[in-house]
Amino acid sequence: MRHFDYKDGEMFAEDVALREIAENVGTPCYVYSTATFERHYNVFANSFKGIDALVAYSVKANSNIGILATLAKLGAGADVVSGGELQRALTAGIPAKKIVFSGVGKTADEMRAALMAGIRVFNVESLPELYVLNGVAAEMDVKAPIAFRVNPDVTAGGHEKISTGKKENKFGIAWSHAERAYAEAASLDNIEIVGVDVHIGSQIDNLAPFEKAIAKVGDLISRLRANGHTIRSFDIGGGLGIPYGDNSITPPPPDQYGAMVKRLTADMNVEMIFEPGRMISGNAGILLSKVLYVKEGEDRKFLIVDAAMNDLLRPALYDAYHEIEPVKAPGNAYDEVTYDVVGPICESGDTFTKARDLPEMKAGELLVMHSTGAYGAAQASQYNTRPLVPEVLVKNGSYEIIRERPTIADILKTERLPSWL
Repeated sequence: MRHFDYKDGEMFAEDVALREIAENVGTPCYVYSTATFERHYNVFANSFKGIDALVAYSVKANSNIGILATLAKLGAGADVVSGGELQRALTAGIPAKKIVFSGVGKTADEMRAALMAGIRVFNVESLPELYVLNGVAAEMDVKAPIAFRVNPDVTAGGHEKISTGKKENKFGIAWSHAERAYAEAASLDNIEIVGVDVHIGSQIDNLAPFEKAIAKVGDLISRLRANGHTIRSFDIGGGLGIPYGDNSITPPPPDQYGAMVKRLTADMNVEMIFEPGRMISGNAGILLSKVLYVKEGEDRKFLIVDAAMNDLLRPALYDAYHEIEPVKAPGNAYDEVTYDVVGPICESGDTFTKARDLPEMKAGELLVMHSTGAYGAAQASQYNTRPLVPEVLVKNGSYEIIRERPTIADILKTERLPSWL
């Protein structure tokens, strides 16, 4: 569910008119709904009532500290993949003991910061990483709690670039090497084995891949315990998909997912850890943009908007679909026009959609791109020296800017002329 609806002929975010935000903040900008974040988190977390579970929100989906603080108040933990995300989570008030550290390329400095903070667990993805972590922990005279991320060779995910659980992917310990990896970890003085981690992909639209992965990991946990390892937690990652408006997938609701997890893990005697990202934040945000020009091509019409691929990379990177609607409601009778919706960047890839039927639009009118709360602002750049777009958080009838739009001067002051010029 998302809280972006038409009222009195124009679109609102909760009880705030998007037109008002456009006038006062400018476009393009991201607009988020607190009510949607809260509802999605609570629906997901409530599906695991009755079992020992931690919901560690995947910070990479949307890392704004205003969003993280909103989720922290609800009890969320955090799944981080960098030292910067670790600092964001701590700054937002997420307790270190609710933070898990994932990622294939953790540096010694990042490990040191995480150990100093006292995080819950490192999801280790290779033996070389394990050895570096052991060395850092030895220098600090502490033990590092770890779970190996194991790669179960389960195919899942809506696009090849977001499938992470196959044997050819860069993530995790190869399934055939898992028991040897745990034996090696047990031999190290500054490593404490606490669990098993798996993450098979993103935008998953059915439960079958999860069931297959859970069954395989359940067998692994039994073997590891038989070998003398203490396994207290099972991190199943994230990956549950969301609807983007193109009817391509209808993901299972969280209560069905929760019931499946409970059924399959009932006899495992583990704490379950979940790392939802997109499912919490995806439909909680929109990208608000303005039409700059309507251009007549030889065989098509272009709707040129002020948002670009540097603001929302997903269509260029993943061929992603985002529902597009005008801020002003079109009414019952309107002319429909087929547009390519494009941005102003000097790349043919700066295209949000091709041949999309929309209500006829004119220069100066506002539109929204839905379901951009995940991997929208988080992936944005300043390509073409376009400032990062502001982020706005709405709560009921109020809104505040939670990330400012930098000026060109702000961008340029980070650069220096070399001494010989």
